[in-house]
Amino acid sequence: MLLSDVARTSREIAAASGRNEKTALLAGLFRAAEPAEAPLVVSYLAGAPPQRRTGLGHRTLSAPPPPAAAPRLTVPEVDAALERIAQVAGKGAQAERKRLLDGLLAAATAEEQRFLYRLLTGELRQGALDALAVEGLAEAVGVPAGEVRRAVMYGGSLGAVAREVLADGPGALAGFRLRVGRPVRPMLARSAATVAEALERLGPCAVEEKLDGIRAQVHIDGPEVTVYTRTLDEITGRLPEITEAARELAAGSAVLDGEVVAFDEAERLRPFQQVSQRVGSRLDVASARAALPAHVRFFDVLSADGRDLADEPVRERHAALARIVPPGLRVRRLTLEEPWEPEQRAAAERFAEEALRDGREGVMVKGLDSAYSAGRRGASWLKVKPVHTLDLVVLAAEWGHGRRTGTLSNLHLGARGPDGFVMLGKTFKGLTDALLAWQTEHLQRIAESRPPWGVRVRPELVVEIAFDGLQRSTRYPAGVTLRFARVVRYRPEKPASEADTVDHVLTFARAP
Repeated sequence: MLLSDVARTSREIAAASGRNEKTALLAGLFRAAEPAEAPLVVSYLAGAPPQRRTGLGHRTLSAPPPPAAAPRLTVPEVDAALERIAQVAGKGAQAERKRLLDGLLAAATAEEQRFLYRLLTGELRQGALDALAVEGLAEAVGVPAGEVRRAVMYGGSLGAVAREVLADGPGALAGFRLRVGRPVRPMLARSAATVAEALERLGPCAVEEKLDGIRAQVHIDGPEVTVYTRTLDEITGRLPEITEAARELAAGSAVLDGEVVAFDEAERLRPFQQVSQRVGSRLDVASARAALPAHVRFFDVLSADGRDLADEPVRERHAALARIVPPGLRVRRLTLEEPWEPEQRAAAERFAEEALRDGREGVMVKGLDSAYSAGRRGASWLKVKPVHTLDLVVLAAEWGHGRRTGTLSNLHLGARGPDGFVMLGKTFKGLTDALLAWQTEHLQRIAESRPPWGVRVRPELVVEIAFDGLQRSTRYPAGVTLRFARVVRYRPEKPASEADTVDHVLTFARAP
């Protein structure tokens, strides 16, 4: 398949307004793809090439060579070129990457160059593409979308399923089932504003402490233990203490869902970023373990001693988990069979308050009769956690891509410092179409300069930003950035002199 086919389809999907039209475009692309190309096609459309780190950025990509007159690049050729770029290291690496990149871009048409720029800078965003691509593949091979969706749950990725089903036909879907040793896409949660709202929506439920760690799926097959992240990366060798703990559990084989965390001397949870750095340590694992021991807390079980539990209700899975995992390795949980009773509601509220006092991120509320919807953001899991807000100042904005082409989308956010405004991060989330249109017009009116990527503006427009917390960052002057920042509303009535200060922002880093 030519890269031009993928680039054109990406553009057409971004421009299409209806779900059926988007699905039909994807189905056509799948029909034209060779089975071996399917995983690459899926990853490119999702904006996530297999080479997660290529060392290429905006600056390297900003001055491409003249484009080719006609398309000739194939998808496998692009993958091979990106793999060569990703492998470059050592002295002169930047120049060598640039040389290889120019060779790739010189063979690309103008549309292909634009597609590669967005793909390699992380700016290729296709909303809800995973769900649409499942439906597109189902349409391409003539099966119900539910059958493909279930295969993807257990196959680990849509690309893997697409490769098999395009090669062998719909019958290949039956081969994708829960198997110890093959990672399962984790179930995700939706949000509720309060515990009371979650109880009202779910009825009989379990309320669990929500730990801000690294999601881990642990597979046990006799003495063999394998650990995967939520993105299905294997990290077994980096966490020997998790492997040791898993071997002590009362199961010959199992698939467990949990969270990797770390504790300080007072047995409080360490910040997410410290845990993330520990899990990311690959070379001197022994020293990393000595400096920051990792622990695991399990909250679900998908398989136990040959019994597939994913379709069983939460109450059954929790009972199986209790038989396998001792209390010290499970998250704390409160079961509410009658959450409409005042006493149980009050107990749930107390549980949530205690979780926050103990340094937990919040709570998870799970319907007792719900199955494990692998790979989906299920309505039967609701996360409840406090949302912080800040009044920050817009410092700049970047032009959008895809359906946001022509609008100023990605906002640069700053807080008041002693000598001006200090940038804390960026966000393009939380913006409605109406808000996008308004900010595009307004920001151009207060622009101080217009670089190719967007506008720098006078620091006078205040915006209310919701965020989940802070994490350390050497990229920004204050040493921190906002986690999961999103726009709540603009505050045009508020002067920039009343925006929040950097000192106030840093109190969130010091909060328990």
